[in-house]
Amino acid sequence: MIWRFGLFDGTFEPLASTHWALVAALGLPLLLGMLAARLPPRQAWPVLLASVPVLASGLMLLSAYDQAGPLRWQWDIAGIQLSLRLNGLSVLMLLMTQVIGVAAALYTPGYLRLSEPGPLSRWLWPLMGVVLSTLSLIWLATDLLTLYAALELMGLAAVGMLMLSAKASALVAGMRYLLLALVGSLTYLLGVALILGHWGRLDLPGLAEVVEPGPVAWFAAALIGAGLALKAALFPLHAWLTPVHESAWTPVSALHAALVVKASLFILLQLWSILLPDAFYAPRVIAWLGMLAIVWGGLLAWRTDSLKTLVASSTVAQLGYLMVVFPLLLGPDVAPLSRALAWDGFWLQLIGHAFAKAAMFMAAGNLMLATGESTLKGVAGTSRRMPLSLLVLGVAAVTLMGLPPSAGFTAKWLLLDAMVRSQQWWAIAALLIGSLLTAAYVFRLFRYSFYESAPHHHYQPLAPGMDLIALTLALAAFALGLLAHFPLTLLHGGGA
Repeated sequence: MIWRFGLFDGTFEPLASTHWALVAALGLPLLLGMLAARLPPRQAWPVLLASVPVLASGLMLLSAYDQAGPLRWQWDIAGIQLSLRLNGLSVLMLLMTQVIGVAAALYTPGYLRLSEPGPLSRWLWPLMGVVLSTLSLIWLATDLLTLYAALELMGLAAVGMLMLSAKASALVAGMRYLLLALVGSLTYLLGVALILGHWGRLDLPGLAEVVEPGPVAWFAAALIGAGLALKAALFPLHAWLTPVHESAWTPVSALHAALVVKASLFILLQLWSILLPDAFYAPRVIAWLGMLAIVWGGLLAWRTDSLKTLVASSTVAQLGYLMVVFPLLLGPDVAPLSRALAWDGFWLQLIGHAFAKAAMFMAAGNLMLATGESTLKGVAGTSRRMPLSLLVLGVAAVTLMGLPPSAGFTAKWLLLDAMVRSQQWWAIAALLIGSLLTAAYVFRLFRYSFYESAPHHHYQPLAPGMDLIALTLALAAFALGLLAHFPLTLLHGGGA
């Protein structure tokens, strides 16, 4: 499966113009974030103007890939070889990151102006820039050293963003998250050290040629898998996720749930495709944990009375959908058609969830900001005054439930097709139960919001565009189901 990640030598030297697009994609978010810390924007239009070159760099890289195929950059620094590659999957993830990052940045000025967060708010901009730049680097990197550096910088910036509210609960949850992230980094680094000591390689294409199944590969995969699972909040290592979102600012939660946790999952699948090709037990363990995650996360979301806990617990369940696909992507004796269907469904589900979850956090944040309430009972009756926020929640929930014609429906259809062909009946049952649980907690939220006898709130007006930004993301997740051939075409050309 490594060819799907672009880990092979048959790539072309990029054109000079592509170098500038690469530098812009990796460096502009950080540079603009530092500038915004110096001159914090009070309106969305400066952010929109600054976002144009960022989005243009992604489109230029997409055009370069479309014209020349997979591209590769390589440098030798102090005897250490660093390399980046651009293939269909990486450019797709890069574009997803830029669009959601721009949406979160456009949402932020209005949110900060209404919530009055204090002097620490200016530091949100550079931290957001670090997160977006390092995420872009993770999608492109093909050596363990660059992946580790980007993962660490992203994790530290994410912790900083989550603690900016300076509430006591945020500091406690943030410190717990930091300690667990450092533990995850240590186990990941031990796995990398084992790989380097045994095979003497850090570049992923070179490792794919020399790695042989055996105890060293198994121990390295176990260490790396444990560290990345902790960072990605995969069940049962997810306990830190809900507390950090409870006190975090809305744009921070949107970025974290949509993008940050996906980076560790991306690295895990990429490295396990090298260390554990055609493994039998490890992917099945992940799949069984994914089935439990779907049920457990859905039950947590269904039982909670906190609006942000509902959305955060939903992330645990939605990540479970991706975990159950591991046997089809990495397991032995999987038919090529089933593996191809699973590959398409996995990434379409990940991208659809990213857009829908960012929209859902923004809509929930709008409800909390307008009403001053954070519980489901507290936002009862909001249908009278905030129909657009509820529409966003509804459209995003369509994707999470997997209803047609959303990206969630198309992705789950592909996954179910692959599972039926491979006779993964328990995984099929988990997906169906998860969809029912998603409907249960979503309709529970709507039951409260349409409660006509609820007391009338004093509503704080939202800044212009806050609901529209969230609606745009929700509609993007919805439209991906109808336009799935665009991302799937990139996935099919990922290494061919």
